[in-house]
Amino acid sequence: MESYSFDFGLEAAEPGYTKVQPDTLYTLERGYGFTPDSSVFGRFRGGNDSLRNDFCIPHKAVFLVDLPDGIYRITLLLGDVLADTNTVIRAGNGKFVLDPINVPAGQWLRESFSMRIRDGQLRLSFSGSAPRINALEILPDTEALVLYLAGDSTVTDQGEAGYPYAGWGQLLPLSFKAGVAVDNRALSGRSSKSFIEEGHLKVISAEIRPRDYLFIQFGHNDSKGDEARHTKPFSTYQEHLRLLLSAARNAGAYPVFVTSVHRRRFNSEGRILDSHGDYLSAMKELAETEQVPLIDLEQKSRKLFEAYGPEGSKELFMWSYPGEYIHHPAGVQDNTHFQIKGARLLAELVVEGIREAGLHDLLIHLRQGE
Repeated sequence: MESYSFDFGLEAAEPGYTKVQPDTLYTLERGYGFTPDSSVFGRFRGGNDSLRNDFCIPHKAVFLVDLPDGIYRITLLLGDVLADTNTVIRAGNGKFVLDPINVPAGQWLRESFSMRIRDGQLRLSFSGSAPRINALEILPDTEALVLYLAGDSTVTDQGEAGYPYAGWGQLLPLSFKAGVAVDNRALSGRSSKSFIEEGHLKVISAEIRPRDYLFIQFGHNDSKGDEARHTKPFSTYQEHLRLLLSAARNAGAYPVFVTSVHRRRFNSEGRILDSHGDYLSAMKELAETEQVPLIDLEQKSRKLFEAYGPEGSKELFMWSYPGEYIHHPAGVQDNTHFQIKGARLLAELVVEGIREAGLHDLLIHLRQGE
């Protein structure tokens, strides 16, 4: 794998860095640059520090870098000698990798995260109220652990076209420092059966390494009546879960079960109605039999949703009024899928479960409690 160092701004590049100016557009020949629809400006503040004296201002911009597939540590330098800055960064198709970065005037901040590059390209989206980018460094990160996620639409990266739809796996990278790359393989509409039969487990099995993790959450679609997805809780559902955990163990990696989150279904007393039935019991039974760590997101989500109540929980699920979001002009009333706030709270509950389960290799890379 290759490494790259980019110096953003107007003046000469720092030695060893490649200069990126506001009008540096991506081409196949160049292999890096801003997309043509990006809105980017540049400023030079003076001084001799080549990385800090100038920068790009990516108001709404996408920066692309062609890279061989693999795991990389990505480090950004952000700041401005004159102005407080606020920069929002997303990776890939809407993956949340860093919280909005606020840097006081006269200071600079380096922030890093690890991620897997697939399909040969890194995509970084920039926005914010006062965004800045001074430098970007991309280095192979062969020591990083990979946290694979296998699941359904409540876990998957929902993508920018569905904003503010989000799965909890889309927000999970925010919790980890560089050293853990969250590789979200969850896909909408899949059950444990269809995920495996479509070949997705085979792909994970070819890549997963010793000490990596595989988090497994299925159940929402296993109860569906169609032949492609339906499983029975204490027979075929458990059989498919065994295939998933065996794939991890055979590679020397660690499987972790995650029970399915609840839907937004309340009774007249404001209590969540169970919509997963025996699938929850079957996963818990198998976790005990096979000695697999289990994060009980079913119980955790029940407490969360009941705390918000029948009306307040709409803030967590994908409920919106007509005209509220550009991608959903007619409004949405979805009691299964989450918007960003709900996905983030659920990701935090998954992190709580990581702490409770004592998953040490992940604990040491958490951003919280440093």
